[in-house]
Amino acid sequence: MLKVSVIGSGNVGATCAFEIARRNLAQVVLVDVVEGLAQGKSLDMNQASSFLKFNPQILGTNNFEEIVFSEVVVITAGLPRKPGMSRIDLLKTNAEIVKRVVEKVKKFAPHSKIIVITNPLDVMVFLALKVSNFPRERVIGMGGSLDSARFKYFLSLLLNVPLEDVSAMVIGAHGDTMVPLTQLATVRGKSIYSIASSQVIEKVVERTRNGGAEIVSLLKTGSAFYAPAMATAEMVESILLDQKKIISTAFYLQGEYGFSDVVISLPIVLGKNGVEKLIELNLSQETNEALAKSVKSVEEAIKELKTVVNFESN
Repeated sequence: MLKVSVIGSGNVGATCAFEIARRNLAQVVLVDVVEGLAQGKSLDMNQASSFLKFNPQILGTNNFEEIVFSEVVVITAGLPRKPGMSRIDLLKTNAEIVKRVVEKVKKFAPHSKIIVITNPLDVMVFLALKVSNFPRERVIGMGGSLDSARFKYFLSLLLNVPLEDVSAMVIGAHGDTMVPLTQLATVRGKSIYSIASSQVIEKVVERTRNGGAEIVSLLKTGSAFYAPAMATAEMVESILLDQKKIISTAFYLQGEYGFSDVVISLPIVLGKNGVEKLIELNLSQETNEALAKSVKSVEEAIKELKTVVNFESN
């Protein structure tokens, strides 16, 4: 049976592990540094298997050696930003955590595909790529997939149409400079501009950009985890089953769209080898300018990364 390892058994990691098992995609290894945490959550999930008709194949462990032969490794390990913590403090803390995790992945699962969820996401994908020295096709991030899901949901909500009738995508950085592709968004094949005003669409765009922050403000002591976990499970499924779905995915660029040595989300064909193909869209001048601004925000964050953590460069 295929194996998927999830590093970090917090809300995102545990929910992701459970969904992968629920879909009967693979044996799941849930790893955490806290003694008993992954073991307890995995035991609970396995006991739930009889209700959901999946084989109880979730192993909770503190031992990274258990990830050996993993087809995919999902990295959720890291800390959320806490009151009084600067953005640089968060970057430094999570970069050090991700660096240690990736070194373990490189040692025990050198042929795996890595999916990063830890924030700041685009920068952590960049770090994971440099530390692992894996081919870029095997180191990606859950960014645009989640943002696209939020965009679709908010469009369906404001336009009062079924979610399944909406087709939409978000590209760029996983943050407030993301680029929802309004010109390409459709409802039942028709442009959203044919059924809504620019003002309404702009409201949807703004809510999408603040989608994660809105949840944080409501929860007070946490952040989103159901949607991020589902977005990741969808990516894992496309890889394991070689579905070749087109998913907006955080990916390291080497000249595509005119950008290099940076990570942003773009439409990617995901299959058994990881990134099978990057799709280059014909974007308007306005969208290209917005994408350039988004790229710049990530480039600045990567510069900050290089000042707070040492890592091997390709």
